[in-house]
Amino acid sequence: MSRGGHQSGVVYNVWHYEWFCFIIVEARLKYQKMNRLGFDSQVYLREQAKAIKQRLSLFPEKLYLEFGGKILNDFHAARVLPGYDPNIKVKLLQELSSHLDIILCIYAGDIERRKQRADFGITYDADTLKLIDDLNERNLKVTALVITRYEEQVSARIFKNKLERQGIRVFTHRYTRGYPTDIDTIVSEEGYGANQFIETSKPLVIVIGPGPGSGKLATCLSQLYHEHKRGVKAGFSKFETFPIWDLPLKHPVNVAYEAATADLGDFNLVDPYHLEAYNQRAINYNRDVEAFPLLKRILSRIAGNGFVYKSPTEMGVNVVSKGIIDDEVVREAARQEIIRRYFRYQCEYILGFTEQATLERAELLMKELNLRPEDRVVVPLARSAAVEAQKKGKGNNGIFVGAALELHDGRMVKGYNSPLMHAASSAVLNALKQLAGIPDHIHLLSPSVLEQAAYLKENILGGKAISLDLTEVLTCLAITVATSPATQLALDKLKELKGCEMHLTHMPASGDETGLRRLGINLTSDPVFASKNLFPD
Repeated sequence: MSRGGHQSGVVYNVWHYEWFCFIIVEARLKYQKMNRLGFDSQVYLREQAKAIKQRLSLFPEKLYLEFGGKILNDFHAARVLPGYDPNIKVKLLQELSSHLDIILCIYAGDIERRKQRADFGITYDADTLKLIDDLNERNLKVTALVITRYEEQVSARIFKNKLERQGIRVFTHRYTRGYPTDIDTIVSEEGYGANQFIETSKPLVIVIGPGPGSGKLATCLSQLYHEHKRGVKAGFSKFETFPIWDLPLKHPVNVAYEAATADLGDFNLVDPYHLEAYNQRAINYNRDVEAFPLLKRILSRIAGNGFVYKSPTEMGVNVVSKGIIDDEVVREAARQEIIRRYFRYQCEYILGFTEQATLERAELLMKELNLRPEDRVVVPLARSAAVEAQKKGKGNNGIFVGAALELHDGRMVKGYNSPLMHAASSAVLNALKQLAGIPDHIHLLSPSVLEQAAYLKENILGGKAISLDLTEVLTCLAITVATSPATQLALDKLKELKGCEMHLTHMPASGDETGLRRLGINLTSDPVFASKNLFPD
């Protein structure tokens, strides 16, 4: 936020010097562990492709595979499984490309209410368009797009028109009549039969979506109904990365999945159907287990004796555990992700985006693994920076903000706000100096440049506050490269910030959040507004 800073009256405990030194040493030791890889993506890619081909052999005529999670940029998986390629799923599709068609689903309600993908800050419909482009660039063509639970919503209709006029096949499926109790109606011409059938030519049909609730399962079942009516013995399977079925229930990686879906009310449990059928403990999540009896009835009605699964876990094909090469590393990475989610839900609660129950769920998961917010090592340093700023009389209009950033080699840098610069901007500039070996007394941006940018912001663009956010500071930095060799050295180090950790003692301004996201920095913040203004400047 343009004023940047911590609310007046918010005071953090000042850490004793000896305790702070202990935290820094602990951070270095922890990061030495975290720099080790915990996951081998190549092993996983090979084993996962093999597992899908084996499942396809059970249904050689046609297999519909519901793909859960993010196809591209799966940063949650990359954070909890260090070494996991966030784009490994699309590489898997490329590996299987000669066998597959792709159907992309999006829920009409998500288009209408402009639901956002949090990690990119874009709406689901925009993410869908981006996904089509990204797949095309990798020679993976989307066969068709389905708008699910379509009821002539205005935004959904505009979205449909836009895609069709770009030559993309668009189908609309309405809410399934009779669902979930009336099986006779569901599996009939009034239910799944009322949906348009999507012609596909390959034996493997991957069904994907921009996020949960996209209608992937209903689309698969509708297609299965039509396939069997046409005499094609099609089968169904699921591909979900988390929870990892053959890890313990309370393994931190599985708990991190619960933290990631706390707003959905998901929780993990031992699959009772798998335990009964095979006397083997397998981990699944509540919605899959709860839905299995109904899904079994529907699939049995569609496929008859072709239904082969005895449990929801058996329905899945994921073998992600085969890629884990260092359990200690992934455990620690997952613990850190749980803390990140805890901070995120706290901020979303203050902003009105989530409910008290979600916050309580996140706190409970923290307690289950004996985690504290301060176990994220940038947290105490950021808070101490805010205290330091207050002691030195820094800050802006009596508001004091601290920021801390942890580099990949374990070095820690901090920053705080000023009348000309946000705390996030200060921390990033200090980090670039560290990485480039630039002495602290050398300015990457001269005070005159900052003053001119602030003047433009206040007097020409009409901003109420002149302190520069990270996006604005990075723009200034790029402009001054021609006259400053030191600035060029610093800019060359920007890519090294990807995957670094940062904490702010206030919720970030949009320009800070956007800049940090584009740099790939993992950000958390305390649930405190940087200004008393209701409308951000």
